[in-house]
Amino acid sequence: MEKRFKLKVEDVLNKQFNIDFKGYSSVEVDEFLDLVINDYQEYDAMIENLGERLQEYEKQIAAMKAKIIELEGKQGAVQEESVAANGNVDILKRLTRLENAVFASKK
Repeated sequence: MEKRFKLKVEDVLNKQFNIDFKGYSSVEVDEFLDLVINDYQEYDAMIENLGERLQEYEKQIAAMKAKIIELEGKQGAVQEESVAANGNVDILKRLTRLENAVFASKK
């Protein structure tokens, strides 16, 4: 998965601030940066987890698409058989009528 962020955990961890006469408290900055690092680590783990889940879902979708194609093929074959069976029924009905007409005329 492509990273879109400019900072890595190491960048934040290794950041050096200039010390000024009226600078920020280094303890406060360190505590804040620790929070930022923890958030980034959690976020990276979440992104990785979601990427894995996405890959699993894509595999399931591909398998389901293959199953749909297979079932559509079977459905087409069943429909062809049904049409052929209906054609046979038609022929049998005609034969029965013809036989009835032939044998009725012999009586």
